[in-house]
Amino acid sequence: MWPLNPSRKEVVRFAVRCRVLTLMLQALFNVIIPDHQAEAFSPPRLAPSGSVDQLVEGLLGGLSRWDAEHFLFIAEHGYLYEHNFAFFPGFPLALLVGSELLRPLRGLLSQRSCLLITVALLNSLFSVLAAVTLHDLGCLVLHCPRQAFYAALLFSLSPANVFLAAGYSEALFALLTFSAMGQLERGRGWTSGFLFALATGVRSNGLVSVGFLLHSQCRDFFSSFMVLSPVRQFCKLTASLCLSVLTLSLPFAIFQYYAYTQFCIPGSSHSIPEPLVQLAVDKGYRIPEGNPPPWCAWGFPLIYSYIQDVYWNVGFLRYYELKQVPNFLLAAPMAILVALAIWMYVTTHPWLCLTLGLQRNRDDKPHPGFLSPQVFVYLVHAATLLLFGGLCMHVQVLTRFLGSSTPVVYWFAAHLLQDQEPLLRSLESVSTTPCSEDFPPGQKLPRNSIMVLLYNWKTCSAVTRYILGYFLTYWLLGLLLHCNFLPWT
Repeated sequence: MWPLNPSRKEVVRFAVRCRVLTLMLQALFNVIIPDHQAEAFSPPRLAPSGSVDQLVEGLLGGLSRWDAEHFLFIAEHGYLYEHNFAFFPGFPLALLVGSELLRPLRGLLSQRSCLLITVALLNSLFSVLAAVTLHDLGCLVLHCPRQAFYAALLFSLSPANVFLAAGYSEALFALLTFSAMGQLERGRGWTSGFLFALATGVRSNGLVSVGFLLHSQCRDFFSSFMVLSPVRQFCKLTASLCLSVLTLSLPFAIFQYYAYTQFCIPGSSHSIPEPLVQLAVDKGYRIPEGNPPPWCAWGFPLIYSYIQDVYWNVGFLRYYELKQVPNFLLAAPMAILVALAIWMYVTTHPWLCLTLGLQRNRDDKPHPGFLSPQVFVYLVHAATLLLFGGLCMHVQVLTRFLGSSTPVVYWFAAHLLQDQEPLLRSLESVSTTPCSEDFPPGQKLPRNSIMVLLYNWKTCSAVTRYILGYFLTYWLLGLLLHCNFLPWT
């Protein structure tokens, strides 16, 4: 997929090591720490569990906590309960396809065990590929290979690490989103739109990515406005904008229509195993049988909006309660990091921001790295996610929400390290500039600068210790808490 030049090779090597360590630690924590008895979705096992299944559960069971149980359930049984439709089908489909490769082992393993193994393998693969994709995207946008290299290494230590490993859709979403961004930077609009559409089929916030396509088309329109016929260009722009919105909305619309056929059209339900029907009765879960739910009578019958409202109480400022202060504190480091990135960029490029990134001030000096003009649209994307997540969502999910959706988190952290850490500057002094196009000649493999900083922790600057301390603390605490059904982000 990519030629393995030295920097990519080091990114792959570090990402693989982090994935292996993640799986080992979650297995260790899952064995030595008793699970908390949480009020979470826990369907009955329909198939008997053998000794090999118990071994798999002991080694990989930490990957099936909280919402991961929904994805595993959907992959195994389909969308049986109404609240299952809060989870988009992209990741369960990937699990189902991956588990089919383990079909020869079905004599030894139950389907759930095959799905757990598939989660571990696929999310490890998706995370490594996402790190490499982020590295390539950074090289295209930042024009600073070193900063792109640091950002990719930081992604492997992401505060959202546990969700990139567990049975969640974050790793696949990050891979598709970063890949789509990279294709758009290379001028491949159709490929980018297709990948963005796939990402929308994985997570609902993929819909926000339509802004990248719209901004790219508007930029092309203004750059060729005086060259070609304005009327023709305007018609072409309008058609392109409509097509982009339609393309990215299509997976969401199809999924909503599927839910409508299950719950709102009589006679469309399918048979459900008796233990799962009994679970619905005991827990009050709605199944397709019975009276149609209220959302069926809406002008736009969107099950997703209904579930977020009724089941999870998601809405504007609904989470702003005194008892949620700990969750706000938990999300604060990620929110502050992105807010600082926005502030620094806006104060550096006020004219660029006022003109929506479509016109640069001629007096502006070129800024390689995070302050590059090309970063503008990524910053708007991050600001939109931060604003929506902070005002309308369960705020503690901001860490994984932003950590798997925007490269700005890692670009800005890499920028701060490069700008504020004397040790990094000394490592870079062998080249002409910190953002030189190549790594030092004759160096077969670039040094893993993040590990160098960790080895020299006591001599690092305060900024470096804050950033790496935050990343590593959340990296480890996420495994410790989430994998044992304890509250986390």
